[in-house]
Amino acid sequence: MITAKTKICMVIGDPIGHSLSPQMHNAGLKTLGIDSELVFVACDVKIRDMSDFIKGVRAMGIAGVSATLPHKIEIMKYMDTVDETARKIGAVNTVVNDNGALKGYNTDWLGALIPLEKKTELKNKRVGLLGAGGAARAIIYGLKKKGSIITLFNRSLKNANTLAEEFACGACGLDSLEQVLDMDILINATSVGMNEDKSPIDKKFLNKDHIVFDIIYTPKETRLIKDAKEKGAQVILGYEMLLYQGAQQFRLYTGFDAPVEAMRKAILKNV
Repeated sequence: MITAKTKICMVIGDPIGHSLSPQMHNAGLKTLGIDSELVFVACDVKIRDMSDFIKGVRAMGIAGVSATLPHKIEIMKYMDTVDETARKIGAVNTVVNDNGALKGYNTDWLGALIPLEKKTELKNKRVGLLGAGGAARAIIYGLKKKGSIITLFNRSLKNANTLAEEFACGACGLDSLEQVLDMDILINATSVGMNEDKSPIDKKFLNKDHIVFDIIYTPKETRLIKDAKEKGAQVILGYEMLLYQGAQQFRLYTGFDAPVEAMRKAILKNV
């Protein structure tokens, strides 16, 4: 039961209506019997309003914030301290309010690595990654730690080149997508396919030897995932990243290990 003593965590984004973070985290809190101590809600925040939002976090004593698209890079500048891993990634998706001091973390990289490593060994695997935003940064960081060979594909070649130079990987524009035919793993870290029947990769570039990972989880199976399955490829659904990054967040927010299966059930019930 929510009381006057219940603390608040929130997920922010623009848009945010698709988010399953509240269902996931609240299921975890209920499973551990601490749902009267903490509640998780969603808040639609425009990037232009980030400064005012952070002032509100401090003023209201919001216990924690989960940042999703498009806030993962912008929110960093408002942190009092940033975890070393998040600093190297250059993006924050998790904020913990420690008595008014805001510390930024990044759990996205583990959220991506855990389901990938359940499918394959990542060392020396050729990975085609679409996108150059905050989520892409975290995924690159994790893959580099595992020794993968990464090529970025992005609508803005300038942004791709900047990121590629920072992380020492390859970069191409979307006019070079035929190169994914030679990749082992394809990852979509763009918003293409969210609540729409579109794919960032033409079906003709997919084959049965690919592992295809779309970090979008609404819908549960995106057009990219459907196309990949039709080609006989192995697939990883976006909710897996949501789950495993959320499990890392849960520990930061509560100090307890996350009840992963209860959180998984909550996601699958609502996706």
